[in-house]
Amino acid sequence: MSLLGLILIFVLHFEAGISGEPIYLYNRSGHDVILPCASASPSDTTCSNVTWIYSRDRSQSFIEVWEGKVEKSSARAARMSLDTSCSLVINNITAEDIGQYACRHGTSPNQSATVYLSVLTISPSPPDADPERDGEVTLVCSVSRHNGLDPCQLNSVRWVNETGTVLLDEGVGYKFLRQMSCVSVLKVKRQSGHNRTYTCQFVDENNVKIEADYTPVFIGGTGDDQPEKPHSDSTDWPLSPIMLALRITGLILMIVITVLVIRHRGEETQTIIW
Repeated sequence: MSLLGLILIFVLHFEAGISGEPIYLYNRSGHDVILPCASASPSDTTCSNVTWIYSRDRSQSFIEVWEGKVEKSSARAARMSLDTSCSLVINNITAEDIGQYACRHGTSPNQSATVYLSVLTISPSPPDADPERDGEVTLVCSVSRHNGLDPCQLNSVRWVNETGTVLLDEGVGYKFLRQMSCVSVLKVKRQSGHNRTYTCQFVDENNVKIEADYTPVFIGGTGDDQPEKPHSDSTDWPLSPIMLALRITGLILMIVITVLVIRHRGEETQTIIW
């Protein structure tokens, strides 16, 4: 067999080996995502022979597709649709959408492509924390994944600042509390002069798979490292319409009185001359 033939066989075997490998997608809560259907036939533009299978915790369910459209049988399905390549489009994703998705073309299980969707979410804790009252806020970053995937490794869900420095233990303006499974918690304090940005990253095999920024906005109040806001003087308050009208009226009266006084003095001067 020629060298060219051996190379061709090797390439074909390599492509066959990777064609069935699962796809891992990471996205942020609230964004849109497209799950590719690699097994769909290019000629099947109506997606009439495509079935999507969904699994969240090893139990499977079907995403009903009829004549190329997702049946709106549930609240979650109402955010789903198919594009022209039979890929599954999910709008405004949440942690409820995580799981394993399989696109199957035809009835053969070998003609399927598997996609794992994971979602990263950042939220303050408690969600109704009052920035005007509280001088600090606790940030919770979670990566929701399919139960069949490996658990998150230590420091795989990490926090970094604007310079890319990983925030560990305690430092100026922050305190790293813990990472439990795929949830990382950071307590941050109001900084003097500006609001700092904190970024949560999910790292797998030294590669950042997904990240999201959070900028705590603090208004009012005073912190330990922020000077007090000077008290406003009454002269700085905006004038009400009534007060403005009174001031304008008083000014007009002063002008009229001044004009009358000048005219009266002028008449007296003329009388003395005559």
